[in-house]
Amino acid sequence: MPKLRGEAFWRETLRSAHYVGAPMVDQSELAWRLLSRRHGAQLCYTPMLHAQVFLRDANYRRENLYGEACPEDRPLIVQFCANDPEVFVQAALLAQDYCDAIDLNLGCPQMIAKRGHYGAFLQEEWDLLQRMILLANEKLSVPITCKIRVFPDIDKTVKYAQMLEKAGCQLLTVHGRTKEQKGPLAGVASWEHIQAVRKAVNIPVFANGNIQCLSDVEECIRKTGVHGVMSAEGNLHNPALFEGRNPLVWEMAEEYLEIVQKYPCPLSYVRAHLFKLWHHTLQVYQQLREELAKVKTLEGIVDVNRELKLRCQEEIANQKEGEKPKEGLPFFHWICQPYIRPGPKERCKENGASGTEKGVRGKRTLEEEEDGNSELLSKNKQKKKLRNPNKSFDPSLKPKYAKCDQCGNPKGNKCVFNMCRGCCKKRAFKETADCPGHGLLFKTKYEKSLSWQHSQRGIRSPEMSQRGEAEVGEAVVLKEAGDS
Repeated sequence: MPKLRGEAFWRETLRSAHYVGAPMVDQSELAWRLLSRRHGAQLCYTPMLHAQVFLRDANYRRENLYGEACPEDRPLIVQFCANDPEVFVQAALLAQDYCDAIDLNLGCPQMIAKRGHYGAFLQEEWDLLQRMILLANEKLSVPITCKIRVFPDIDKTVKYAQMLEKAGCQLLTVHGRTKEQKGPLAGVASWEHIQAVRKAVNIPVFANGNIQCLSDVEECIRKTGVHGVMSAEGNLHNPALFEGRNPLVWEMAEEYLEIVQKYPCPLSYVRAHLFKLWHHTLQVYQQLREELAKVKTLEGIVDVNRELKLRCQEEIANQKEGEKPKEGLPFFHWICQPYIRPGPKERCKENGASGTEKGVRGKRTLEEEEDGNSELLSKNKQKKKLRNPNKSFDPSLKPKYAKCDQCGNPKGNKCVFNMCRGCCKKRAFKETADCPGHGLLFKTKYEKSLSWQHSQRGIRSPEMSQRGEAEVGEAVVLKEAGDS
């Protein structure tokens, strides 16, 4: 059948989806997608997959896509990050039979994307993006889509979207923030940018950003004219967002845990989901927060969830008539509701520090954190301290390593050349020497080969002996070169 494009693709393949579950690393796994679909999501994305790893690693393919094939999990779009047209297309060819479209991630703003040179850090490389999408559009049997972030300038954002459409993109998701707007600096997404893109292109557009409840979805569609709305954090804190409901947290948590038992996923994913679902309640019951952080099994997580439920039910039973939610929340903490991420100034206040003059660093000074005082350690280091009370973060107590004479890396303790293994191997090979500390025996092997040659001279002709010595010598050299 011919590949559907644009509006026809959205209408027929994606079933005119208006409510979309976002691609979230380690968070939009099959179990969560199925929960979201039960409660209103009409289309879901996989977590972002690394195209190069997907191409070379069969286990990665099985764990992230092949092993998750489920008839209920459609329509589904698989998202990849990539920066090489051939690698992207080859990975997409391996995935296309398990999904309805392939999405190219051009929106990830995190530092790992900057180091790996993908996501939002490709948005200035229009020639490369054109080649990637053109090739994918030509080779794949399913449509190619893109998820982007905006530029500060609306006109440049519009030209960027038009370029992607011209290259062959069949659906565009626009996150109304720039790549600099992340974490405490996220701020408000610009629907004005999204509206401008929607008017300028002839393919379906999804909006992403500022979605905390169903009324936000409806307002976004009305103001921007988009075909659908994608939610990430709003969906994590309330999986029933697209139903327009605010259910009891333990109802969603118990339903999710039942799905996980049928469709297992890493425990870290499950724990992270419960931290989001129970976010407001865990501010009240700090001890259970620590227990959830330390638990090592799914059964343990179920137990913590049950205890949270009992605490909340007891609190409800003792509630006074006319009592209102605390901490300025719209609902009581045991009800699924949005989490408004604090800005830099609020974050400084939360951490009891005035922060720097620019209001970015607000937790504690590095010197205070490194002196080993548990009251001043970061939350991550406090968790490590709980697991291992004897652990010290005092930098003065860290072991000092002698450096390699050649490159400055730590040297081997028993190395005869005072080098790291890499430098030692090069020198030992060059000088035909031994280093027992690193297990390198070039001299010993060479001497053994000579001894073997001498032992063969008595039973072979002089001509064969000379040829044998040459062959053995060459074999030894080749073997050692291969080892190095």
